[in-house]
Amino acid sequence: MTTIDEKETIELGIIGAGGMGRFYAQRLSKAGWKRVHVCDLPEKYEKLKEDFQGTPINVLPDGFAVSRRCDWIMYAVEAEYISSVVAMYGPATKMGAIVGGQTSVKQPEIDALVKYLPPDVHIVSCHSMHGPGVDPRDQPLVVIRKRATDEKYNLVLRILSCFESNFVHLSAEEHDRITADTQAVTHAAFLTMGSAWKANFQFPWLNPHYVGGIENVKVNVTMRIYSNKWHVYAGLAIMNPIANVQITQYARSVADLFKLMIQEKEDEFRARIRAAGEYVFGGLQKDHVPILLSDDLLDEFSLSKIPKEQRTPNSHLSLLAMVDCWYTLRLNPYEHMVCQTPLFRLWMGITEYLFRSPTMLEDAINAALYRKEIRADDMEFVTCARGWAEVVSLGSMEAYQKRFTETAQYFEDRFAESTIVGNNMIAMITRKTEKTAEQ
Repeated sequence: MTTIDEKETIELGIIGAGGMGRFYAQRLSKAGWKRVHVCDLPEKYEKLKEDFQGTPINVLPDGFAVSRRCDWIMYAVEAEYISSVVAMYGPATKMGAIVGGQTSVKQPEIDALVKYLPPDVHIVSCHSMHGPGVDPRDQPLVVIRKRATDEKYNLVLRILSCFESNFVHLSAEEHDRITADTQAVTHAAFLTMGSAWKANFQFPWLNPHYVGGIENVKVNVTMRIYSNKWHVYAGLAIMNPIANVQITQYARSVADLFKLMIQEKEDEFRARIRAAGEYVFGGLQKDHVPILLSDDLLDEFSLSKIPKEQRTPNSHLSLLAMVDCWYTLRLNPYEHMVCQTPLFRLWMGITEYLFRSPTMLEDAINAALYRKEIRADDMEFVTCARGWAEVVSLGSMEAYQKRFTETAQYFEDRFAESTIVGNNMIAMITRKTEKTAEQ
């Protein structure tokens, strides 16, 4: 049990005051931890003091100040910079302290902590599988125990318990494989949608192809991703070598299916979709509770003013290719639901919904093969999927930032509205997951 003395005496420190760093600091302070400290780059010190003025959170000038005094330290910095930041501040860590990180790629983080921290420092890392705008309650929170006594490890669990998240205990390698299988390729699909809409000078909520339940998820999640910071997704995709394999295969699956579509090779196309669907969804039991609710319920979360009756069939190439990708790599996405992010849950939900709805799947297959008026959209999706895969393969943060930022600027006028709708959608599916778990 956490004692009052513990919350009043233990010093908690966060190095990095971006979205997640601030989220952690505020949550810990609100939970009653009296000595919560935060820092950012030295040049941001004065601005950070202004931001936290009037709060119980103490702003320190730099990572040295945090490292020398704090009993628990979390590095909340971009994955790209974790090694250099730990190399700078790590050697100053207080004797016997516990140190971890919040980056989305764990092996480089753990390697940096082991390399640069004194041997008398404990290492317990973590990763909240959601962004700072999501209620952490019942979301997965990965905890990685690299080296720590039981006493120190249990202290970390008590500190993190205020998030009311579900602890998932993994190694760094297990974490990185699961996030590659889930987050990285999911993000790639949504990033590709946004790039394709921009390339076609489209706003999807004005197009009858993108009206209705499944389309609402696609549009809202794409807007949600592009309204966030680019480095969150770049680090996960580029610094995780396993992610490169998944993203490359996704682009290949998109292209392979499109080639069958434009040649109208119906038998081959259907056989490939059938085999992929059977592999991913064929083992589900009859009493399996669908991840999502009905298409009608998802209709509530729309940015479009086009009546549902006017929507036209879509090939859903992005979803068909995702299942083909999983099948080709022999991945079972249901094995990773323990580490599901809200976005992955939504992505799995609409994919499952499509493949387990025979009429909807048949409409998508027919549209893919014979609706020539949507070929231009699908062709652009192929091009953009390959573009994102090449950026990741080259390992270019600069190119990733440029692609991401240009697309984000195209859609930015709708971010505020889509964030509200997206939050409501995530809250709905979280409530449904809780009810399912209780049954």
